Amino acid sequence: MFLFISGAEIFIILVIVVMLFGADKLPELARGLGKGMQQLKSATNEVKKEITESAKKQGIDASLTSDIQKDIKKIKTKVQDNIDDMTGPIKRNL
Repeated sequence: MFLFISGAEIFIILVIVVMLFGADKLPELARGLGKGMQQLKSATNEVKKEITESAKKQGIDASLTSDIQKDIKKIKTKVQDNIDDMTGPIKRNL
């Protein structure tokens, strides 16, 4: 399931797209969409790069967020393990 859409719904959407644009225009539309997504991704990467470079110039530690994310992931796995330990016997009985 992709974004809460079933296979039948995706099929209906594809049929409507083919009816609206025609089969000959679909590759052209897909190429344009791909190029747009690539430009968006490169622009996002450039912004990230500029932010980290300016942070380094100002003496700001840019690795702080990654350290926080690592700590959050560790805590999340510990909590998930505790929940699994507590619900394990319950799940087996069902």
